[in-house]
Amino acid sequence: MPLEDIRTRIARAEKEAGRDTGSVRLIAVSKLQPDDRVEAVLEQGHRVFGENRVQEAAGKWPGFKDRFDGIDLHLIGPLQTNKARQAMQLFDAIHSVDRPKLARTIARLAQEEGRCPDLFVQVNTGEEDQKAGVLPAEADEFIAECRGLDLPLRGLMCIPPLDEEPSLHFALLAKIAARNGLDGLSMGMSGDFESAIALGATHVRVGSAIFGERVSAAG
Repeated sequence: MPLEDIRTRIARAEKEAGRDTGSVRLIAVSKLQPDDRVEAVLEQGHRVFGENRVQEAAGKWPGFKDRFDGIDLHLIGPLQTNKARQAMQLFDAIHSVDRPKLARTIARLAQEEGRCPDLFVQVNTGEEDQKAGVLPAEADEFIAECRGLDLPLRGLMCIPPLDEEPSLHFALLAKIAARNGLDGLSMGMSGDFESAIALGATHVRVGSAIFGERVSAAG
């Protein structure tokens, strides 16, 4: 079974890195996956999932949450400020806090809602124009700003450039996290999660290796 294979590989990577078994959380990335595939993974007992879009998640997860206990839902895609309230009501963690306006919006809504998901600051480690995330040189200042807003900052997230060695970006993210006293590292995907675990990942985001290739890139 693909899920069991990934779990086995994670456990092996934890052991090789000298880390405790179970110290890495597997986020099954279910974006653009049909409901039957998601349900099959839920039936196997997995409960931690990641979605890229608030709208897609809102149409998919309330029904699953009614049927399966203990679902832990993570937003791993970009978040527009006008979708922040809906995201905060739906998700248990948001991995894509990437700009002051969004941080201030989340802080205000947290006061209104009386709760806030765990938050990760997205760092654009490759400094790519087309990619979201705070630049590495500005990360310390932004992390301090989030803390000043009393946000529940869990850690950092990155998505390395496709054409570069991912371990360099994982190491950079770990360095930024360490100097800011953050222990959460959301990094590593289907093709490189073992490398991410070796460099300290606490959350790995695996989609196609669990579910198979996505049916559609639209939506």
